[in-house]
Amino acid sequence: MTKQMTTEQSNTSKEKSISCFSFDNAQPVDSNSWITNYCELFYNDMDDYWEPPVSLRGLADIANTNGHHGSLLKARSNYVSGRFIQGGGMSPDELNHASWDYFGFGHFGFLKLRNHFKKVIGLTPLPMMHMRKRKNGDFVQLLRDDKKKVYKAKDVIFAGQYDPQQQIYGLPDYLGSLQSALLNKDATLFRRAYYKNGAHMGYIFYTSDPNLSDEDDQRLQEALQGAKGPGNFRSMYINIPNGKEKGVQIIPVGDIATKDDFERVKNISTQDIFTGHRFPAGMGGMMPQTGANMPDPIKVSQMYDKYEVIPVCKVFERAVNSDPEVPKHLHMKFDLNIAQDA
Repeated sequence: MTKQMTTEQSNTSKEKSISCFSFDNAQPVDSNSWITNYCELFYNDMDDYWEPPVSLRGLADIANTNGHHGSLLKARSNYVSGRFIQGGGMSPDELNHASWDYFGFGHFGFLKLRNHFKKVIGLTPLPMMHMRKRKNGDFVQLLRDDKKKVYKAKDVIFAGQYDPQQQIYGLPDYLGSLQSALLNKDATLFRRAYYKNGAHMGYIFYTSDPNLSDEDDQRLQEALQGAKGPGNFRSMYINIPNGKEKGVQIIPVGDIATKDDFERVKNISTQDIFTGHRFPAGMGGMMPQTGANMPDPIKVSQMYDKYEVIPVCKVFERAVNSDPEVPKHLHMKFDLNIAQDA
């Protein structure tokens, strides 16, 4: 009787509770928040200027972190500055800077350069990422060390894209595709993290062998957790004396190397970015999908020039040429002709 109880106690002591742990970290997501959720602009009474509806520094940063989005901003400004003939005494490069501000931030500004007689003798683009507007129409340039430089309203030519929620600043037209630009960037960063860290996401390390002791279980946890980070892709050797077949299994849930949606996410988000910029795919380096035909690039370019490029050229012309202080020899002039088929 005593021997039987000892055997039962021994078998009971070998029984183990289920052990499970995860390697991931929780990621906060707020799907209800968006950058244009505002009713009116906030006026900064302390510094005396209107805060922009969207962070201009944030828009500039995103342009540098997504290849398609940043490239399209540059391409759109190149198309406009490529038609620039003369105006304001500015060079094509200066006009290119102003056109990037128009597409990237939604507005542009020119400072009137005056002589000793207060006559306008030229124009120069203002750094719009650092420019703020006051209630009286004056503009403030934010400098280092909380310093500011004020420009009178009469000295600045300003124009922006229309925003139905406010008429102080312009708002860029691509904001609807900004989430796709961020998704495209995140997909690339996630892919890089996979190759760099070797964290083969989505697997279950399953053990059911009764010969696996608590000490062995702890060592396995430490080995698995140590397999993450730089210098990984380590191999693992497990030996369980008298172990059962399939007592230790690795069950993949999502194999990023072969089964993830990286390519599909990249393709769909790229299409959204091109759509947000209203930029023809055939002109922006995006290859057509399998089975799709590439449209005639000449005809596409003609329609794009007519409905997208030339209207922006006219925005610059109207802003400068309608100012009564700007003499005619400084008026903006663009090539507004549309190339015809040869």
